[in-house]
Amino acid sequence: MNKFHEFDYYLIPMKIKKVLLVFLILILSNNLNFSQSLENKNILVVWGGWKGHQPKVFADNVIKWLKSQNAKITESNNLEVYDNYDSLTKFDLIIQSVTLSDISNNQADNLVKAINNGVGIAGAHGGLTDSFRTKTNYQFMIGGQFVAHPGGKVNFEVNMLNDQLTQGLNNFEIFTEQYYMHFDPNIEIIANTIFDNKFYPWIDGVVMPVAWKKKYGKGKVFYISIGHDPNEFIRYPDGWKLLTRGFIWACRN
Repeated sequence: MNKFHEFDYYLIPMKIKKVLLVFLILILSNNLNFSQSLENKNILVVWGGWKGHQPKVFADNVIKWLKSQNAKITESNNLEVYDNYDSLTKFDLIIQSVTLSDISNNQADNLVKAINNGVGIAGAHGGLTDSFRTKTNYQFMIGGQFVAHPGGKVNFEVNMLNDQLTQGLNNFEIFTEQYYMHFDPNIEIIANTIFDNKFYPWIDGVVMPVAWKKKYGKGKVFYISIGHDPNEFIRYPDGWKLLTRGFIWACRN
């Protein structure tokens, strides 16, 4: 074997090893945000508002899961928990299910400031994007606002997009409210749906986000629009997996 072949023989395996190592690091880093443990994480679950969205059922389902993850859970069924900014900063994640409620300027400012400084926030359906209609600073932080659900509860397809949080998840058809949103172009859309012309011909073919993630300052925001009935997340396992992965992703590291 001449010198060229000797060089070729030893160099190629080293290149392969380096490529494999880089590939492995990328895989691990992509999965880290939703594979980290919630053990001993301080998580605040806030529920209330319009009873039609069954916020207590949503909270109970989530709390049951959080207990299985050995998280430290604080539950509140009113917005007074947002009164004190310093108290909010002790949490790693806020999971909110509050629809059509009034929030004081102080409470909204404290919540937005806490997320800006590193606390995560996550939720579903109207519990996050139809919470406080008069507080645009809150809407700016969340990244979108519900405006309509044409036809009420309808059958539609949820399409998973290519993202670390959707790995291994399948598209699925669901019967629930198909949310039409006003949303921030800065959000990272990770699942979407397409409207037809059955109820409003001018929205035929409109592509609308179903789930997104975004940064707000040092904090992270996760949202999914299904869940008019919180038990939809039990009936549609891929929806539940995306929701819980979103919780983990949004939680402060």
